[in-house]
Amino acid sequence: MASVGFIGLGNMGGPMAANLVKAGFAVKAFDLGEAACARARERGCTIVPSVAEAASDVDVVVSMLPAGTHVRAVYTGPEGVLAHARPGTLMIDCSTIDVDSARVVAKACEEAGMAMIDAPVSGGVGGAEAGTLTFMVGGPDVSFEAAQPYLQAMGKTIVHAGGAGNGQAAKICNNMLLGIGMIGTCEAFALAGRLGLDAQKLFDISSKASGQNWSMTSYCPVPGPVPASPANRAYQPGFAADMMLKDLKLAQDAAAKVGAATPLGGAAEALYQLFSAQGHGGMDFSGIIKMLDGSLGRDA
Repeated sequence: MASVGFIGLGNMGGPMAANLVKAGFAVKAFDLGEAACARARERGCTIVPSVAEAASDVDVVVSMLPAGTHVRAVYTGPEGVLAHARPGTLMIDCSTIDVDSARVVAKACEEAGMAMIDAPVSGGVGGAEAGTLTFMVGGPDVSFEAAQPYLQAMGKTIVHAGGAGNGQAAKICNNMLLGIGMIGTCEAFALAGRLGLDAQKLFDISSKASGQNWSMTSYCPVPGPVPASPANRAYQPGFAADMMLKDLKLAQDAAAKVGAATPLGGAAEALYQLFSAQGHGGMDFSGIIKMLDGSLGRDA
């Protein structure tokens, strides 16, 4: 039985660690939050008191952390993963972070004699619970192949995007497109309402016409047409607006560094920043329709 050290047991990491347990791996897990640790213990993880302990004497380390600064500290700090993992340990970082941080940490792992892939995910909490996440993976071919049993235990679609950092590049490009697409979809439904067109009628037409997109057919931002969408449960996330804002900021930072023109990505960031500043960052990101159609002040 292969052993896994799992670091970061939040809304995504907790279910991912649990799915590794279900697949038969022995999981040592660490998180700063007592409640997260308690939930993971109930789902079969062995809780340990530190990053160092989670990284010691395991075959693989998996991490799911908030930002690049956390990933750098967890892996390269004096009491971090690299200081305590045995040579040859495979590192799988599933956090969504900046490309530069992913490449810096991957280089540090290589210099320490350890393999690393960056493997950010798409699919949200539902996908993490169901084990159906999509992994966008950056790193060497041999490391990608070595990671397959662990990624397959947590996800359904696993795509090798290229070298170190390319998983992060794929994630931020995908989520920039998602943010733009959601805003466009919300604007269409908001306009339809003002014009007296029923939301279900617009859905029935556009979901089969040239306006069809994932934000409409899988995650419709108005109640009714897609029963599983957050719109039908008062926009409980799902994928919180503040998480979308984080990804849009990463995309804009990356675009600035390489001189890429992303005007719609910039506009999407500005709109989600406004939505968050109004106190709604904890809502699902599809809830931005309530700001765009003017209904926030009336019923939220």
